[in-house]
Amino acid sequence: MEYGFASVFSGFGFIVWFEEYPMQKIVKLASNFWDMNYQETLDYLFSQLPMFQRVGKAAYKADLANTLILDEYFGHPHRQFRTIHVAGTNGKGSTSHMLASVLQAAGYRVGLYTSPHLKDFRERIRVNGAMISEDEVVQFVAKHHGVFNRVKPSFFEMTVALAFDYFARQHVDIAVVEVGLGGRLDSTNIITPVLSVITNIALDHTDLLGSTLPQIAAEKAGIIKPNVPVVVSQFQPEVSQVFIDRANSTQSELVFADQEYRVEMLGYTGNCQLVRVTHSGIENEWRLDLMGLYQRYNLAGVMAAIDRLVGCGFNIFESHVEEGLKMVQKSTGLMGRWQKLSENPDVYCDTGHNVDGITQVLAQIDRMPHRNLHMVIGMVGDKNIEGMLALMPKQATYYFTRASIARALDPSILQTKATDFGLVGTVYPTVMQALVAAKRAATSNDLVFVGGSTFVVAEVV
Repeated sequence: MEYGFASVFSGFGFIVWFEEYPMQKIVKLASNFWDMNYQETLDYLFSQLPMFQRVGKAAYKADLANTLILDEYFGHPHRQFRTIHVAGTNGKGSTSHMLASVLQAAGYRVGLYTSPHLKDFRERIRVNGAMISEDEVVQFVAKHHGVFNRVKPSFFEMTVALAFDYFARQHVDIAVVEVGLGGRLDSTNIITPVLSVITNIALDHTDLLGSTLPQIAAEKAGIIKPNVPVVVSQFQPEVSQVFIDRANSTQSELVFADQEYRVEMLGYTGNCQLVRVTHSGIENEWRLDLMGLYQRYNLAGVMAAIDRLVGCGFNIFESHVEEGLKMVQKSTGLMGRWQKLSENPDVYCDTGHNVDGITQVLAQIDRMPHRNLHMVIGMVGDKNIEGMLALMPKQATYYFTRASIARALDPSILQTKATDFGLVGTVYPTVMQALVAAKRAATSNDLVFVGGSTFVVAEVV
């Protein structure tokens, strides 16, 4: 697609006048003026493009206009490979990584798109577990920053364009694509996948997606496409009819995974937990290297999804499932899901950051043997702070802190709010200072937990 326009392009000291000039030629010429390294390129992206990870609601685009412009400009790269689309409130990251790991074990070349990143932007875009290279990111922005300057996409819209373009050029067989926020209006929702997967529905981002579970479910259900099967990991009575109605309207096969698969967590063995999966009276026991108890909900969805993929012609056998599940972290790079950071005392972190997520984290903590509990906690200001604090155990010692992002809640305010719920602790200006203090205070039989926000976890993994 070519855009004819008259404008002034200013780039690093050069002013060029273009009259009815094709956009591709502008981009090519502009790229000659780009002389940035990887970190400088990221700084440019973070400063030029609104980023939800940093500024929150202001970065959310409630339409697909920019995404469709970029998709046409890049030649619809997502049409060159098959996709699986994964939405949901909690669990979609774990589900995406498990599916990618199993598909890799089955011999497929797998793209994986997830968000947000924890340590490095490149975590968002992987092929067979390997992150996109720094040079690929630099060259992509160098070549195409002209169109970004014109279209003014969000950071997420640009990143989706990069991912799809990269996956096409890497000739992936299939890409597992995680929704960023919601579903219906998410930038990833231009794909027509071979399968849609929807995980847990909980109250989160209520200012953008709706204040009730059915409203939020309707946004997630927006990824369901005509005649494309959809797996819903959990049957939740409050929202099940939303998915039934949407699937009926699109003539899509609908499966509630936990009604087909029973998943039991049998305990830990080495660096894995032993899981028993029962389907149609047949039991299998596998090792899963994701240690959270809550993975039982996600694993049901993964197993049902694999069944549908086999029905679509994918060659996935039991041996591939066994291999893929026991090495999810190694083969896909997943971090921050009930991840053990150190021992003596045991230190764990988890990215759970809403009421449902914290509920699952606390259930996991109850499962862990320990004498005293130390909680290093920071939260983002636009979350349901009171709802999460109301769940926190009063007998724990708290270390209130904040991640180094603008959206983080001031730890002094967090401490004040926590006091109303009988939670006692001290304020620390940084996550690392809080963690150091918690480890010093803990004995070898104690448990230290770090979480409350994805961004707090990002500073310790």
